[in-house]
Amino acid sequence: MLFSKSAADDTQRVRVKICGITREDDVVAAVDAGADVVGFICYAGSPRFVSPSRLMSLASLVPPSVTKVLLFVNPKAEEVREYLSFVPDATLQFHGNESRAFCDQFHVRYIKAVSIDKPERLTEAQNDYPMAAALLADAAGVTRGGTGTSFDWQAVASVRSRITKPLIVAGGLTAENVCEAIRTLSPWAVDVASGVESAVGVKDPAKITAFMEAVNNAGDVAACEEARD
Repeated sequence: MLFSKSAADDTQRVRVKICGITREDDVVAAVDAGADVVGFICYAGSPRFVSPSRLMSLASLVPPSVTKVLLFVNPKAEEVREYLSFVPDATLQFHGNESRAFCDQFHVRYIKAVSIDKPERLTEAQNDYPMAAALLADAAGVTRGGTGTSFDWQAVASVRSRITKPLIVAGGLTAENVCEAIRTLSPWAVDVASGVESAVGVKDPAKITAFMEAVNNAGDVAACEEARD
């Protein structure tokens, strides 16, 4: 099971991961809004970085019904193990150029992020990381995560039928465009960071609520058009 038991209950529902959380209030806002997953960035190069001790404080507010994801970018193995010692029930997310052997060594569920400079990157990653619990499609670029930049959803749609692992779509999602992303790519989950922020690393409860409503209304064409306008 990739995410929590509650997230697995309804196979037709698009799950929501809210990533880059740095504050206690934002954990509570995400949980109260119905997020399935909260993500913490364990990469010192990110403005949303949380240290192991800070992570322990934030993770203590996450109920068992919500999954905790720890995001790394080309970490050392001891870094990953240190974070896992604080949150042993977390799912890992590798957002760099980590090898299959590196990702597999922790014997923990993990998501492999894929920078989409061409749609075939997804099919390549599916072959290269057979033990990954899911693939996360994100925009290509030097900065990792929370860039507010989207990739070409229509191009990826051309290979969507060949992706058998759960697909998580990230990159520039907001309440205004997440319907289109869902309708184009039929993802298992969507991942948002900057799209629900009032400032870098500061989540906005109203934006979180609007995003959740947009995801839940993705099957309603009229509601999607209204959100986009």
